[in-house]
Amino acid sequence: MLAQTSPQNTLPTSTSDAVASATPIPHPVEQISVIGTRRPFTQAADTAALFRDVPGFSSYKTGGIASLPVLNGMADDRVATFVDGMPLMADCPNHMNPALSQISLDEVAHSVAIAGITPVSLGGDSTGGTISVERKDPQFAKEGKVLITGDGREDWRSNGGGSGAGGSLTIANDMLSLRYSGSYTHASDYTAGGRGGRVLSSNYLSFNHDVTAGLKLKNHLFSLTFGQQNTPYEGFPNQYMDETNNRSTFVNGKYLGTFNWGTLEARGYWQHVTHAMNMLADKGGHSATTGMPMNSDGRTAGYSLVATLPLGRSHQLKLGSAFSHDGLNDWWPPLEGSMMMGPEAFHSLNHAHRDHLGHFIQWDAQWSPRWSSELGMRSDVIMMNTGTVSPYQGLSSMSDMGMNMGGSMMGMGGMAGMDMSNMGMSGMSMGSTNQEAARAFNKARRGRTDDNFDVTALLRYKANAYLNIEGGYARKTRSPNLYERYGWSRESMTARMINWFGDGNGYVGNLNLKPEVANTASVTFRLHDAADHQWEAMVQPFYTYTHNYINVVRIGALSRGFNLLQFENHNAQSYGINASGRATLWDGDKWGTGEISTQLNWVKGQDFKTHSGLYQQMPLNGSIRLHEHFGPWHGMAEIVLVKAKHTVDWVRNEPRTPGYALLNLGAGYHWSKYLQLDVSLDNLLNQRYALPLGGRAVSTAGSPPGPVLGMGRSVNLTLREHF
Repeated sequence: MLAQTSPQNTLPTSTSDAVASATPIPHPVEQISVIGTRRPFTQAADTAALFRDVPGFSSYKTGGIASLPVLNGMADDRVATFVDGMPLMADCPNHMNPALSQISLDEVAHSVAIAGITPVSLGGDSTGGTISVERKDPQFAKEGKVLITGDGREDWRSNGGGSGAGGSLTIANDMLSLRYSGSYTHASDYTAGGRGGRVLSSNYLSFNHDVTAGLKLKNHLFSLTFGQQNTPYEGFPNQYMDETNNRSTFVNGKYLGTFNWGTLEARGYWQHVTHAMNMLADKGGHSATTGMPMNSDGRTAGYSLVATLPLGRSHQLKLGSAFSHDGLNDWWPPLEGSMMMGPEAFHSLNHAHRDHLGHFIQWDAQWSPRWSSELGMRSDVIMMNTGTVSPYQGLSSMSDMGMNMGGSMMGMGGMAGMDMSNMGMSGMSMGSTNQEAARAFNKARRGRTDDNFDVTALLRYKANAYLNIEGGYARKTRSPNLYERYGWSRESMTARMINWFGDGNGYVGNLNLKPEVANTASVTFRLHDAADHQWEAMVQPFYTYTHNYINVVRIGALSRGFNLLQFENHNAQSYGINASGRATLWDGDKWGTGEISTQLNWVKGQDFKTHSGLYQQMPLNGSIRLHEHFGPWHGMAEIVLVKAKHTVDWVRNEPRTPGYALLNLGAGYHWSKYLQLDVSLDNLLNQRYALPLGGRAVSTAGSPPGPVLGMGRSVNLTLREHF
């Protein structure tokens, strides 16, 4: 399944040449595309909102700008996510800075989401699919002209007092181009629907800046982007910690060239991320003597090469090579005056690295006007290692002194649910447990190399003017991430700090994890009118069997209904159906154009060892949306329907959530191509509902605490300008 964004709810851009026009792919193979994704009616802070209409897509709602993507029930690291060709990982044990959080929605010009059967040319080391977003290509003036163009955006959201702004300015001639883009987004804690009250730790503030230079020489095009993102703070309702600073700096170069033999695309990139976690005011705040500082430092560098060669008029061959290095240090500085969190730093990952070298070959063929195929093979080598680690020494010294710190945690003032009595661990057990775990980890052989192999086969058939069919099989492989393999702490407090699932449990890594191998089969039926303009419907059943699926087992019980879990390979399956459709209801001068669109998604997963559901699978859900366009006016009415969630992962004590229905409205007006105003009313009836994939609100009361509540009624305004 493949979906791409469509430029809806955006002002027209310049008609000058762009990079993409310089490198056409010869004789492209027809692909069946489902209904294109739509940009949010009004500006969204979270870039993942781009894919909300893609069949099979959902997301873990974590921080306000940091949702984790899910495709067909496969989440986070199981989805290869690229930003401008960079395969970015989260440099955080709680995945607070995932790839899509590192680019503003303003800057995304092209985006693709592919679930299940992913072409090998779009990356490996993933079992769920691929998501790729790209900034706008450099723009150039016509020969002998100078181009000055730009755009701006301002937005406001009533719930949480959210606001944001962004813009870009391009100056170019027919050979050189220079563009600056910048944006910011901010919000305070939002209010849940009904009488849900304020959702603690849902505030955020983030800034983005980047400069892109472009050079065009006949059939050759170069671009270089330098950028920086700064997030001074971001709250997380389902985590014990918050993000108290995140700064990423990157350089990304791209070359596109057309030759007699075909086309070549080359990229090179480098990124440095400094990340800090602690507690914001909702969780008690932090100072030199209170809180729990946690720092990480990540570096990513790599290249990719893709050559496209036409083989006659109806065949095409793609060859590619890519390498990426991800290095990560994760250490927790000692807390001033603390007897437990000190006197030396806690080293969670010490000069860890995950290097990925991949090569692929892909053959696209158009056998006849009705039949086409795609066959690809890919080899990936994943090399991982980390240095020796160390716990807080203060825990060990207290253990030796026979001190029991079962009361409040010194230096941790104000952190709800994180005192020693709630954690159910004494200073003695904490010290001895982590000292023993660190010694065992340091003695073990930690280097690992995985040789992974992927294959994808697709067959497409155009049955008649009304029906297209696509079916295929994919073998996709994913190696563990750094924390799945190297998370070594077995003590309650520190193990709970490694948790990107938002469920309140503590997680322990496993050096003996094997790569998971997903075997997926799916078929897509697409019905449409002969002209492919008035109506279409898509139905896609799929099935995935995953060998060595990385799941968890319980190795201890914690307080408040939580558990200490260790990653372990199991076998699992997931299956479901995605469906979507649209139809033009009316089209004329008197009433304008009206269109209705629908979407339905259902997935179910099962672990064959624990016989539980797979964690955070979205229940049956769908939407019905009516669009109206009449001259400069446009409007929208939408109903979002989500069934109650009953199938859960009992191993993690995953919460069940009730079903709900939301009503959203929107309207907008544009003045020529220069100015556009959009207004939306989200959750118009102020429905109270729990997020099925939102995890538990760990800062609130309860044993265990309840699920995170969704946002209540909000009035949103977005004003866009273009010149």
